[in-house]
This record gives sequence, C-alpha cells and structure tokens, in this order.
Amino acid sequence: MADYLQATVDKFIFRVATDRMYSPEGLWILNQELFARLGVTDYFQQHNGDMAFVNLQPVGSELKYGDEVASVETIKVIISLPCPVSGTIVKINEDLFTKPELINEGPYEGGWLCDIKPSCWSEDHHHLLTPGDYFTLMKKQAEEEVNKNE
Repeated sequence: MADYLQATVDKFIFRVATDRMYSPEGLWILNQELFARLGVTDYFQQHNGDMAFVNLQPVGSELKYGDEVASVETIKVIISLPCPVSGTIVKINEDLFTKPELINEGPYEGGWLCDIKPSCWSEDHHHLLTPGDYFTLMKKQAEEEVNKNE
C-alpha cells in the first residue's frame, strides 16, 4: 500500500501517492517490472467531478508520448487524457466501462485506466514529475481554483 502526501485546501482533502510519477495533466504512472500502470490523480477526479463515461484505447494500441490514451466524461466536461509515455497498451481496466465511478472511489487503486509497456522510458520519464513536485503543482492549482471562486 502506498504512502500519501496530503493537502487540505478549503474543505477538500487531496492525496498524492508517493510510489509513482505524475504528469502535469494529472495522470499517474506506476512503473513496474514488465509494464507501467496509468491512472488519474485524486485531485484530477475531485476537480472534474463524478465520472460518467470512460473511453480507453484498446489493447495493442501503440501510443507516442502525448497521444490520447483515454477520454473521460464527467458531469462537468469531456477530457482527453494524453499518454505520459510512449508504448503499447497491454491491458485495460474493463470494469470502468460499467463502473466509471471506480475512478472517484479509488483513483490510485481500482480506478486505474490501463497498463502500458513503455518503449522509450529512458526518454519519456524526464517529462514526469516526482510525487513532491506534483504535490506542489496540485496544491497551487487547487488554491488558485478556490481563490478564483471566492
């Protein structure tokens, strides 16, 4: 089980798992031995609202850094999610097709999106943020959002 950095902004609590890397867009990537698991962050799912639909690229899709890996539709918006690394999708979380709320219930656990076999990890990981760097960015974004709405 991951440890978390935690921030309280206004009445919201946001967690950042410390065992993975992050994209500035709010995706996490957990690099494992043969593949990397992708998902969205706690801040991303709280900021964008309840997930209504999730569309994932199919298994076997070869993606370049920045290609759409998935799109999510919430009660607020439809968002295209850029792939944080190049590689081939080897598994998708099919449970999200019937239970997109898994993202809201456990963005770092059962709400993962897909597993990808990275093809250029040595190059692509330089685009990613450490947990501490993402935590700082996320907290700043959350505070700006609160101040904008006051």
